[in-house]
Amino acid sequence: MLSGLKGSKVAILCAGEVDRTALDEAKRALSAAGAVPVVIPADIAIGSVRAADFAGLVLLGACAGDGETEPDAVQLVREFVSTDKPVGALGTAARLLIAADVVAGRTLTSSVELAGEIHRAGGDWVDRPVEVDATLITGRSPADLPVFADRLVREFSQAIEERKADQLSEQSFPASDPPPGPSSIGGGGAGTNPR
Repeated sequence: MLSGLKGSKVAILCAGEVDRTALDEAKRALSAAGAVPVVIPADIAIGSVRAADFAGLVLLGACAGDGETEPDAVQLVREFVSTDKPVGALGTAARLLIAADVVAGRTLTSSVELAGEIHRAGGDWVDRPVEVDATLITGRSPADLPVFADRLVREFSQAIEERKADQLSEQSFPASDPPPGPSSIGGGGAGTNPR
C-alpha cells in the first residue's frame, strides 16, 4: 500500500462554481489516504498559497474563460507544475491548466467542450474517464468522480513517495560529492601514479 499521502497537505482549489459532491468526494478520498486537504479559497486565501507549502494540488469547479481566470490561481498552477508536484483537474477545471499554459505536449482529458481549447493550447485531448501524464492527472467529468478520486490518490501518493526518495538521495549524495567510484575504492589501483 502506498503511504506517500500520510500527513501531506494537499490544496484543493475551488474555481468558479464547484459541484459540492465533487468537493466532498475529493476531500473524503484524500483524508482516507491520510492526507490533509486544504480548501482554497474557503480555508485559506489564494494569494497567500505557495506550492512549497503543499504536496499536491486538485483543481475543481467550472472555471471561467482564461480572460476571466483569477491571476493568482493561474500562477499557483504554474508553480505546482514547474516544481513537478502532482496536479489533478476534473472536468472544466482543466481550463485553468490551459490558462496557465501547461498543457502543451501533454495528454489529458476534460469535459468534451474543452477538447478544442486543449488542442489549440498544444495538448492532446482523449475521451477517457481519467488520464495520467506524468504528474498531471485529469478527469473527464463529475460523473467519473469515483474513478478519478481513486486514481488521484494513487498517483499523488506515488509522486510524493518518489519526490521524498529523490530528496533523500540528494541529501545522501550532494551534486558536489558524487558517490565513490571504482578508482577511489581500495586506496588506488595498479594505474595509480603517486606524486
